Amino acid sequence: MDSETITPCRMDIAAVDAIHQELLDWRFKSAPSALWGRTLAEATAGRPRLFDDGFVGPIVVLESAALEHNLATFASWCAAHGVALAPHGKTTMAPQLFARQIEHGAVGITAANAGQLRVYRAFGVSRILLANQLVDPAGLRWLAGELDADPGFEFSCWVDSVAGARLMTEALTAAGARRQVEVLVELGADGGRTGVRDSATALEVAEAVRDSPTLRLAGVGGYEGALAHDASEDSRRTVESYIDTLRTLAISLADKGFFEPGQRIIATAGGSAFFDQVAEGLANGWPDRLNVLPVLRSGAYLTHDDGFYRGISPLGATPRTEGAPLRSALRAWAQVSSKPSPELALLTLGRRDASFDQGLPEPQWHRPAGGGTAKLTGHTVTALNDQHAFLALPAGSPVEVGDWVGLGLSHPCTVFDKWSLIPVVDEGENVVDFIRTYF
Repeated sequence: MDSETITPCRMDIAAVDAIHQELLDWRFKSAPSALWGRTLAEATAGRPRLFDDGFVGPIVVLESAALEHNLATFASWCAAHGVALAPHGKTTMAPQLFARQIEHGAVGITAANAGQLRVYRAFGVSRILLANQLVDPAGLRWLAGELDADPGFEFSCWVDSVAGARLMTEALTAAGARRQVEVLVELGADGGRTGVRDSATALEVAEAVRDSPTLRLAGVGGYEGALAHDASEDSRRTVESYIDTLRTLAISLADKGFFEPGQRIIATAGGSAFFDQVAEGLANGWPDRLNVLPVLRSGAYLTHDDGFYRGISPLGATPRTEGAPLRSALRAWAQVSSKPSPELALLTLGRRDASFDQGLPEPQWHRPAGGGTAKLTGHTVTALNDQHAFLALPAGSPVEVGDWVGLGLSHPCTVFDKWSLIPVVDEGENVVDFIRTYF
């Protein structure tokens, strides 16, 4: 089904715009003290310069040109491959970026838990896919109220057990829910995460949903990334087999009458590592009689990275699909605070500032205290403490105390959660926006 036939996702643009009226102050760890008391809009209007106007290190920034490239590139890629995109918002938890993704055609935003769901609704996201089970009575009570209060709000979540369907039914009934909650049977796999492990269990779960007065079966979903962690042929075969099984499950449920005649069936999978195979498997192979909406949930494409996704993404350093390679839009800048030996420098950046779970920061740029930025090669971050990075220096290194070092980062999901406010910079190092996150 063409995503253009779906009602466009919406947000409360007034609420998003209001973010720019928040005042800068001591809460934002890199913001210049000279800008305290100004709104984000006022601060942005002055186009402050990253290294000349009082920003304190360490700093993590978004690079505007790379961000726009990734938004446009991935939107075009999804359209060309016949899949709708509901990007995972947990990567950034930034409503301003959600709005940009929706402007580029995203049909909804994916969440991982009830707390994220409440953030999305605070900014009026009208279509949300919760890629997880929701069995908490308090969360379901809140959800029932949101659905009843807003007829335009569309929501769906996973269900992978009869017990889960029963708990949802009980909580929604107790809450007096007037609208049914749409659920997708989640397919897992041995060695994976959540999700049913076999077709017999999937059938039992679908029957429990059919018997529930408060639930409605909307499709099938899953996550292939838990089953493979590199781009080897074995990993790709594992992903292909999983997507084939997901499609087979949806067809089986349709053949057994679990969907209404003509109902739009959602079939969704996809992180940012194997989206090429997910698109190929979910956009093709369906019987003509079924009205299927294939939905990709990639999130990390937005900023890409200089580590894990650069190595494994289909549009990474070694592309496996047609299209312009994605570009890393995240950069960290830290100063050299100490050089205890000719072989070692310490940077003012640590585990509280940068990701380290999928690779350490990568030194890429050098900015001497006197100004001017040049590429930096042959340098390596060997370890991170809470507030320090250990930078191994080769012979003849130009790095000195007081200099800035620009670092590429790996795995954006564990970068954004460390920063409540992230400057967006142009190629001239002018700050052209501020992105607020809500973790």
